[in-house]
Amino acid sequence: MNIKAALAKASYKVIQGNPDMEVEDVVYDSRKAGPGCVFVCMVGAVTDSHRFFDQVISQGCSAFVIERPLNEEQLKSLPENVTVLQAEHSRQALAFLSAARFDYPAKRMICIGVTGTKGKTTATYMIKAILERDGKKAGLIGTAGAVIGDNTYPTRNTTPESYELHQYFAQMVKEGCDYMIMEVSSQGLKMHRVDGIEFDYAIFTNISLDHVGPNEHESFEEYLYYKSQLFNQCKVGILNRDDPHFEEVLNHIRKENTRLYTYGLETEADFKAKEIQYVSKPDFVGLDFQVQSLLEAKPFPVRVNIPGKFNVSNAMAAVCVCCFLNIPRKQMNHALEHLYVNGRMEIVYSSKRCTVLVDYAHNAVSMESLLLTLRDYHPKRLVCVFGCGGNRSKDRRYSMGEIGGKLADLCILTADNSRDERIEDILTDIRGSIEKTGGAFIEIPDRKEAIEHSIIHSREGDMIAVIGKGHEDYQEICGVRYPFLDRQVIEEVVKKLESGELSWKE
Repeated sequence: MNIKAALAKASYKVIQGNPDMEVEDVVYDSRKAGPGCVFVCMVGAVTDSHRFFDQVISQGCSAFVIERPLNEEQLKSLPENVTVLQAEHSRQALAFLSAARFDYPAKRMICIGVTGTKGKTTATYMIKAILERDGKKAGLIGTAGAVIGDNTYPTRNTTPESYELHQYFAQMVKEGCDYMIMEVSSQGLKMHRVDGIEFDYAIFTNISLDHVGPNEHESFEEYLYYKSQLFNQCKVGILNRDDPHFEEVLNHIRKENTRLYTYGLETEADFKAKEIQYVSKPDFVGLDFQVQSLLEAKPFPVRVNIPGKFNVSNAMAAVCVCCFLNIPRKQMNHALEHLYVNGRMEIVYSSKRCTVLVDYAHNAVSMESLLLTLRDYHPKRLVCVFGCGGNRSKDRRYSMGEIGGKLADLCILTADNSRDERIEDILTDIRGSIEKTGGAFIEIPDRKEAIEHSIIHSREGDMIAVIGKGHEDYQEICGVRYPFLDRQVIEEVVKKLESGELSWKE
């Protein structure tokens, strides 16, 4: 890989040496740096890797990209054979170098990016399911990990660092993927992780107040700005016309380079969902609706097997992009009717007695949306099993307790990821806010016991929402992660009920 060629679109100046040199790899972890690689110094929320500059030189590395200037002592002691480039944004340089390192794998696939506060994971899985139903091979990257072929690789961030992204892209190409679908977070855009990637299609689902605070975004305005930047590096942009901030997002897009289309439920749009019907049966809980598309004269039917009007919106995002990809309508409908999204409005058990679902809702906005949605199905009772994570703002506990008390018929307070806090202290905070509403609740600190209690004490027609962890396959207590998956616990309880090991309580 030639450094100068890789950084052709980056802004940098040469401090010493010649950038027209070949290297074998790109490294941003000082422990992995050595001969034959270029080391990229970056400023992180916790660590500034510029402080490892001298150490990495001693390890034999002879090419560097820095962002902060070197001090006089470092400049005087620089070995003659070391090349140092000072970039305007070292994270952008890392993105360009990483793409070159893996021979630009994104260019060999149709790239689809999805951004928004809510719905990213569901929309990406919907798109993947539709493509695969039509016989296409697609890789996916997002909150629940990188899915390539039959393997799922855990990711630390919704949008991983650029080196890992291109490494995953290369693996997708190797596995024969023609499509790459990924969640693009505002942090990923702000931190230049997707710089240099030209998305064939980009989708905006919605935006609401989130990710504003230390080490995230300074304000909602900044958050919205970075969300909108995805559409300045795509060919076709597909935006939710119903979102209250639609016009603000539109104002940040350079329209001359992007063809823009809209979808919606409430407002006039290029793709519109009509005749939405809620369906609740022992063997199916979801929605039926019609899609009116600018691409055809007659509407076509769609059935989605996950509850919630907002999932009509998510389905519309998926349907739009797949219409442009010329996927047959029959394949779209079949994929969405048999959809499986791990931990996102996931129906784990459904019978005449009760319906039990798992969802990742872990803040006030998503919890309120979820419970209001489930109310549309008119359950006998709406039961919500939830807790709150430790080492997080207490405001989240107060607001979730208040929403649970107002919208659920019964709340079962239990452990989430308590981390370094005592479960009892977290439950006390939630209890204080739920008591003010007068809502019914009980406390069962052990999450497994709480889930079991919610099911065996259900009444005919109940809907039980186990929320907060979704796809997570662990529970963190006192800094230690233990294996735990809500879906698995529900399945075990149902199995014991069917075998007679447990019995329903009246």
